[in-house]
Amino acid sequence: MFFNLPTLLTWARIVAIPLIVGVFYLEGVSPARQNLIATAMFIVFALTDWADGYLARRLNQTSAFGAFLDPVADKFLVCASLLVLVHLERADVFVALIIIGREIAISSLREWMAIIGATKSVAVHMLGKVKTSVQMVAIPFLLYDGRVLGVIDTHLWGTWLIWAAAVLTVWSMVYYLQKALPEIRARAR
Repeated sequence: MFFNLPTLLTWARIVAIPLIVGVFYLEGVSPARQNLIATAMFIVFALTDWADGYLARRLNQTSAFGAFLDPVADKFLVCASLLVLVHLERADVFVALIIIGREIAISSLREWMAIIGATKSVAVHMLGKVKTSVQMVAIPFLLYDGRVLGVIDTHLWGTWLIWAAAVLTVWSMVYYLQKALPEIRARAR
């Protein structure tokens, strides 16, 4: 369905993008407060990824449109947040290029595999889920860009985690390409 509770939660992630970006343009708000607001918003909207899937199954409201929109919303949220972090000089542009480039490449690969009827060879794998989880922890750490409880340096941890996410991104891309390679070879003949 186009508008049910799970799909509305997915739409909320897309709507969140200009809100998160806009926080950094608020006048009269300290940078520390901007960081806190953007971090809280990112976490809340990232949690809707879990909630929409859970509710879709629980309420028996799964749909082909929801299955399409969910990963699109995730990719938009992550890519927009990465661009903000690059702009704020909290993430390396190379990391953003790796992560965004992989998302484009694998989405294109999945689309092509669907056209040729071979979607099972590029089905979501645990490696991709781990990559997404690491990204979803790294991004709020980098958005916050401060110390939690006076001890945890979120910039340091976020930097390590976003680089780990970049490594997992490349690893998962290689995995998906290897799984698709037999189909690619068969179609190239």
